Amino acid sequence: MVPAGLSGPRQHAERDGVVTTGNGAGAARARPVALYARVSTVDQTCDTQLLALRGYIEARGWQALEYADEGVSGTRDHRPKLDAMMTDVRRRKVSAVVVVKLDRLARSVHHLVTLAKELEALGVDLVVLDQGIDSTTPSGRLLFHVLPAIAEFERELIRERVLAGLRRARARGKRLGRPPTQHVTLAAARAALEEHGGRLRATARALKLHPETLRRALRSLTPPS
Repeated sequence: MVPAGLSGPRQHAERDGVVTTGNGAGAARARPVALYARVSTVDQTCDTQLLALRGYIEARGWQALEYADEGVSGTRDHRPKLDAMMTDVRRRKVSAVVVVKLDRLARSVHHLVTLAKELEALGVDLVVLDQGIDSTTPSGRLLFHVLPAIAEFERELIRERVLAGLRRARARGKRLGRPPTQHVTLAAARAALEEHGGRLRATARALKLHPETLRRALRSLTPPS
């Protein structure tokens, strides 16, 4: 016996580089949902993630658009398929975003908060299979309001750690901030350059300057002819 919602053949076609998947039974949503998958290295594939995502939407009779970034690190601000999905979200082409895990979607808590806020503002649901997050439910909608508080807490923790590290460094007598700027007169620079046989790198080492810094200084200090 075929379960309800799975009576028709599953459609799996590619349109403009984005895979469309679904079944012939007709979607329970007016718009398709977006399935997003990502793996970090080129020797991995998104097949396992997509299999789970397809099973989820097929059991509900939904149509879906697939977006899969392969060999793309989650730390990158921009990912080709993620950007394409968010473009479709903003054009209101999809009604929900479904992922296997949150770390497949967002690179940090801050990034997740930004995405969640945009999805909420556009009326697009977020479903995370492995972590049981579903914004179509009351507990899932609570996530949209809890995430900003988590992000703020994370920022405060980072700030406290940085300040504590600075206090420990000062207590040990360590000098903080940028090293003091070396001030070299044109006469001193020319004398050092002559002393080292006109060799810029050797002169820069003697003056404790970067060669390019010395070159710019000589150029700016030398009056135009």
